[in-house]
Amino acid sequence: MSWRISICLKTPLTKLTLIFNGVSMTTNIEDIKKYEELSRLIEPEAERRQELLEEVNQYTEGFLETIHAKNAYIKEGPDGLDIRDAVIEEQGVDMEVILKLYKDNVEQQGINTVSGKFFGYIAPCSMFYSALGDYIAAITDPFSVDYAASPGAVHMEKMLLDWMADLVGYPAGVQGNLASGGSLATLICIVTARESHGLKARDFDKAVVYVTELTHHCLKKGLHVAGMGESVIRHVPVDDAYRMKADALAECIENDRQQGLRPWLVVGSAGTTDLGNVDPLDAIADVAAEQNIWFHVDGAYGGFFLLSDLVKDKFKGVERSDSVVMNPHKTLYTPFGLGAAIIKNGELLYKAHYYTASYLQDNYLEQDELSPADLGPELTRHFRALRLWLPLKLIGVAPFRAALSEKILLTRYAYEKMATQDGFEMGPYPELSTFAFRYLPAEGDIDEFNKRIIDELRKDGRIFLSSTVLDGKYMIRVNVLSYRTHLETIDLAIEVLNENIQKLV
Repeated sequence: MSWRISICLKTPLTKLTLIFNGVSMTTNIEDIKKYEELSRLIEPEAERRQELLEEVNQYTEGFLETIHAKNAYIKEGPDGLDIRDAVIEEQGVDMEVILKLYKDNVEQQGINTVSGKFFGYIAPCSMFYSALGDYIAAITDPFSVDYAASPGAVHMEKMLLDWMADLVGYPAGVQGNLASGGSLATLICIVTARESHGLKARDFDKAVVYVTELTHHCLKKGLHVAGMGESVIRHVPVDDAYRMKADALAECIENDRQQGLRPWLVVGSAGTTDLGNVDPLDAIADVAAEQNIWFHVDGAYGGFFLLSDLVKDKFKGVERSDSVVMNPHKTLYTPFGLGAAIIKNGELLYKAHYYTASYLQDNYLEQDELSPADLGPELTRHFRALRLWLPLKLIGVAPFRAALSEKILLTRYAYEKMATQDGFEMGPYPELSTFAFRYLPAEGDIDEFNKRIIDELRKDGRIFLSSTVLDGKYMIRVNVLSYRTHLETIDLAIEVLNENIQKLV
């Protein structure tokens, strides 16, 4: 292998030539400068940055100032198809054009999750404060999954996870991961539980997981992604409030052991998506401890209701679980993309996820904390912690306690007000901020009538409700969660609901 370099000595320097193994390779300096001039558009100067920020701020301020008047469901135009037609080209367009495309095809299409009149799925009503945190995170862009790259970012994430663990009641020694949501957080917990129990592929078809019919489907999806799709899924009987029966769980486990199966994981819900009901966590913990199986709690929706004195007693026993998932992007109002997996025995989380490579050998810092890359599957990700840390530091925890307590009381108010009206058949009394109901028409198919109610509400658009199925019955769900939902919003929602029912009777 031979090298020879030839440099053109003209002033200024115009080219470099390298001869490698007899092959001449020349770099033209003018070509570099030509590409440099165009590539500098990627980094706008201060004046241009200010112009763009003013345009974007004007747009978002207009959105926020009119949010209370907007419908919870918006259907204008051809389902956002103009976005598909506005293809990516070599040359850019004005910000004004871009914002109009976004408004017409994204903002004005579909469910408006940040509306206080959105009572459907458990979605965030993201805070302005979180948007500020995301902006700072995106501009500074620390590599938050590696301690050596950004120790402060890692400390921030660990501090938030410790705060959540303390809220749950876990002792010192926990580890966790700020994932993209409850689904990935659940997967992290499943993998940790699988590895801690020494399960191998040859064991999967005999490994038994215990859930209820209302356990979130991300659990089954996580098992599939973790390679455990062949596991036995045992649906434990529930009581009249759709909560797992701990005595039935114990009986199921004993029966499975007698059949040569391997009981391994039980999942308790701290607030189901369908009804917001909380399983008897303390009683489940007794069974899990006696049977030596992993006890996981799905607190993605309900976990942060521990902040409210009105309901925190319902979560007794969550501190005895082996792992828990909590989603700040639900009940702490951050934007989509923030779920927390917390493992009581942090060493197990580390052992299940640690990998390294030769290019990572230059770790020049003595680590006070484990890197998030060693505690989950992601090796690169957005700096998610700042969207939660900034609001908590800026306004404190008290407003969140108040908001969650208000939602609990608003939910009870809505349930009780509807229960006094003729025609409504109510589901179980709400434990958190969710309940289900259906309307009983004087004649005709009940399920079909309630489906028509949902269709009418979509056409109306002022409020958004979703549905579920309980014991084979089509039920309409109400979830009261947005910080923009207040007493007058509930009264309006019931009024709109009754108006649309009257169109159908």
